[in-house]
Amino acid sequence: EGKEEIVKVTFEELRQEVALFAAAMRKMGVKKGDRVVGYLPNSEHAVEAMLAAASIGAIWSSTSPDFGVNGVLDRFSQIQPKLIFSVEAVVYNGKEHNHMEKLQQVVKGLPDLKKVVVIPYVSSREKIDLSKIPNSVFLDDFLATGTSEQAPQLEFEQLPFSHPLFIMFSSGTTGAPKCMVHSAGGTLIQHLKEHLLHGNMTSSDILLCYTTAGWMMWNWMVSILATGAAMVLYDGSPLVPTPNVLWDLVDRIGITVLVTGAKWLSVLEEKAMKPVETHSLQMLHTILSTGSPLKAQSYEYVYRCIKSSILLGSISGGTDIISCFMGHNFSLPVYKGEIQARNLGMAVEAWNEEGKAVWGESGELVCTKPIPCQPTHFWNDENGNKYRKAYFSKFPGIWAHGDYCRINPKTGGIIMLGRSDGTLNPNGVRFGSSEIYNIVESFEEVEDSLCVPQYNKYREERVILFLKMASGHAFQPDLVKRIRDAIRVGLSARHVPSLILETKGIPYTLNGKKVEVAVKQIIAGKAVEQGGAFSNPEALDLYRDIPELQGF
Repeated sequence: EGKEEIVKVTFEELRQEVALFAAAMRKMGVKKGDRVVGYLPNSEHAVEAMLAAASIGAIWSSTSPDFGVNGVLDRFSQIQPKLIFSVEAVVYNGKEHNHMEKLQQVVKGLPDLKKVVVIPYVSSREKIDLSKIPNSVFLDDFLATGTSEQAPQLEFEQLPFSHPLFIMFSSGTTGAPKCMVHSAGGTLIQHLKEHLLHGNMTSSDILLCYTTAGWMMWNWMVSILATGAAMVLYDGSPLVPTPNVLWDLVDRIGITVLVTGAKWLSVLEEKAMKPVETHSLQMLHTILSTGSPLKAQSYEYVYRCIKSSILLGSISGGTDIISCFMGHNFSLPVYKGEIQARNLGMAVEAWNEEGKAVWGESGELVCTKPIPCQPTHFWNDENGNKYRKAYFSKFPGIWAHGDYCRINPKTGGIIMLGRSDGTLNPNGVRFGSSEIYNIVESFEEVEDSLCVPQYNKYREERVILFLKMASGHAFQPDLVKRIRDAIRVGLSARHVPSLILETKGIPYTLNGKKVEVAVKQIIAGKAVEQGGAFSNPEALDLYRDIPELQGF
């Protein structure tokens, strides 16, 4: 953000840099199975450090500078890293954010660290004081330790298919994050399937994935190097200096594939941006959307206001499989509001409560056969209990992903209906919160909404809908009535929430997902341990002791 200059790194230069990183890591004693972590922005250094760790057989894990100290320690303290890479500051939303104080506290909480490598990112090294961080060194000095007279050669340890490559973390919105271990072979074969077969990518493609290094999409993106394609690393706000910043890059660089969050596309639509009129977007052939379900109106917006001759793919999977269960498919049509298809080799079905596959009605997303990209295990889960509980407890021996979906028997497309732990079931009708959001958020008066269940002592359930009003609009009885009517007409009378209330804020994770489960717990009067996983934790306090919810 804020830099005009585009830095290019060729494959040859990348190979040389990775060899330098790997040589320095070996020199300090990093061996296969050791954990190497990044607390880093989406930069070339993160990619180089990750590839170097992989070449040795060390296990890489990363998180982004927007994570607070608690959020980082909740993750990294579980895996006891030997080496950490970080930066002294980052720029976001037009502001410089100093990172040294957070880094100092993180290092203090990781007693197994042998070295802390600081990369001057915003300032020059002369202006950075490392004296308060033990075992710290600047990147240049660290890399110099691995070099002799000749430039080091990159050597790859020969390891089994299932050797660990990454440790990924669950969102941690309701307790300590789970540490999922993903294998080198399973991850690579899965990502290549998605890039080459589903996305039809070639070495002439250029992909920009708007992501942080703390999101699974970063790991997914780095794998495109194996296709010979180029990737563009952008770090910063996607709306600064203008909401066109990513479109400007698409034209400047000739980007062919743009991967973004569904939320960003909604924001552009709210701001009435029309790249079709302001940009050529000539090389762009694919836009992929992920992070949350893509609304039907966003499909219309993309084809009308961005580009008509494009593949708009909504893709969905998760950190648990470091990839997708369903997503884009170059050989199929796009139907608005639907993910195109279940991905190759993914035996995905929607099951009802009795464990029977259902078509055309909502059910639990399950995968009935093993997949190479499932975690090999959870870190610190000796007997595999946490692992089995996470995926195999709902239907024994069958992976239940925790998402609620409907598969269209005519098109084969999938409609995501929200997390199944956010499933609503008043009066015996099961539905996902996304079904409500799709209707409510098409009202211009509503900026955002949150739909959660509340239970009484008899375990009877009612549905509460919170509305965050758009600026310039007030919460009015007339609006509440129109929303109730729209839900009744669009879904059914049994979908209409018992209470519709105003809220000033809606909690989100750092990856831009609405937090329903923690709010559900707060409404029920339970304590929520939140692991620094929220972008706006203060919003949780808005849901404590709400007068209208007492006495149910």
